[in-house]
Amino acid sequence: MKAESGAAGGNKEAGGASTTTIKKEPVRVPDHLKADDAATQKKLTKKLVKQHIPQRTSAQRKVRLFNHLHQYEREVSLTQSLAFSSSGIHPAVIKLGIQYAEGIISGSNARCLALLATFKRVIADYSTPPQKELSRDLEAKIKPYISFLNQCRLLSVSMGNAIKYLKWNITHIPSDISDSEAKAMLYEGIDGYIQEKIILAADAISDHVKAEKKIINGDVIVVFACSSVVRKVLLDAYKQGIQFRVIVVDGRPRMEGREMLRRLVRSGIKCTYVLMNAASYVMQEATKVFLGAHAMLNNGWVMSRVGTSLIALIAKSYSVPVLVCCETYKFWERGQTDSFVFNELGDPDDVVNIGNKSPYLQDWRTFNSLTLLNLVYDVTPPEFVSLVITELGLIPCTSVPVVLRMKQEKLMKLDKQFYEERKLQY
Repeated sequence: MKAESGAAGGNKEAGGASTTTIKKEPVRVPDHLKADDAATQKKLTKKLVKQHIPQRTSAQRKVRLFNHLHQYEREVSLTQSLAFSSSGIHPAVIKLGIQYAEGIISGSNARCLALLATFKRVIADYSTPPQKELSRDLEAKIKPYISFLNQCRLLSVSMGNAIKYLKWNITHIPSDISDSEAKAMLYEGIDGYIQEKIILAADAISDHVKAEKKIINGDVIVVFACSSVVRKVLLDAYKQGIQFRVIVVDGRPRMEGREMLRRLVRSGIKCTYVLMNAASYVMQEATKVFLGAHAMLNNGWVMSRVGTSLIALIAKSYSVPVLVCCETYKFWERGQTDSFVFNELGDPDDVVNIGNKSPYLQDWRTFNSLTLLNLVYDVTPPEFVSLVITELGLIPCTSVPVVLRMKQEKLMKLDKQFYEERKLQY
């Protein structure tokens, strides 16, 4: 038996190769989650040099657990020494990148709207070079702009989906039309995306809240930070004559709840303002919790401003229903169950600032044993969320994959229709 097996092995070697083939392992971790990988960063540097994009300076100090993530610090921001004439980047894109990096424009919807408005200016100033096709050249033109914005601040999920939509529209421009006609098509596509996915979606969410009577007279509603969709829902309910009270819970370092409080009070809504440490106290009198979302993940988890999961957890412990308002253009194919693998690291100096008082940690960089962490987002498990309110209706968290599949099927149908029209044309 040994001789036979040996002969078989010899024949196998003589044959030249084994029948078993080694499968190449698919890429499981994207490059933007490999900030601590030297080979990946070297490849990124080459790409940015090729695109003539300045690279962000590496963070001076990070918490070791988050070394794989990029940390954005104003002190070493590339926008501090950026010259408008030193690169081929469109001035509108440079201005937008600075506004992102400095936190002047924040919030998923606001960042997405600003991005689309900027790309409309880029398209307006674009002209197709001789012997080139607009659909291919324009897509190549905007790639460095996206890389630059990503160096200023990590793209939000809403921005990523909007960029995919814009690229899809660019690649599907017919080659036999003039530049002015092509630009008009792109303007129409961008305006339609803004109107349908953001403006009308927020209106539909507000209508669903009203139709399903999710806000009634006597409600005490808890909100966290400043969500534009939640704010619209509350203002629309108040305009309908519904009498309710709002408790705005806020937290450092951004203190976004102040803006929510200012706008609600200015409209006449009765409000109470508390910080995160008093959330469990005020939750005793709450009847509902309304939360916004940065993204709805494929596995049903909610990605939102850091502190959201704590509010949902407290509400769950008091048996208060948690309603998440989220447009479907923020739905994401990625699945995640923690805040460590993928997140955004904000400027640690934002944690130092404590208002009018003198900061105790002003010289924290002089202590080698001290590191500050400023997480931007956290994820909330679906068992803490009672309902997700979208423009499509009221759905459970488990229906996110269904919505994503419907969107993908619609896109494939449009692709098929486009290529059939091209076949008939040629």
